[in-house]
Amino acid sequence: MITTSQLRAARAMIGLSIEELAEAAGVSGNSIRDAEASTGNAEPELSRKLKQVLESRGIIFVSAGQQDASGPGVRLHHQPVEEGIRPQNLNSTNDD
Repeated sequence: MITTSQLRAARAMIGLSIEELAEAAGVSGNSIRDAEASTGNAEPELSRKLKQVLESRGIIFVSAGQQDASGPGVRLHHQPVEEGIRPQNLNSTNDD
């Protein structure tokens, strides 16, 4: 289960609007607004749907005590940087 603070932070971290998250999760925007405005944990079914969408977009939810003593939080999964084609591999067939 995710906390409402984690929900707000995760959404902000990836720049997802309430409407975009609601559509992706198949829930109403008001459900998300209510969850973010409350304290504690989001409703279990809502939490499951939102967590699934956010994790598919690179969010990692950290439970209290999982990484350190600082409590629950969120992280963004490290995406490898596309380096492109190295200069020594450039040729006329891959010239865009």
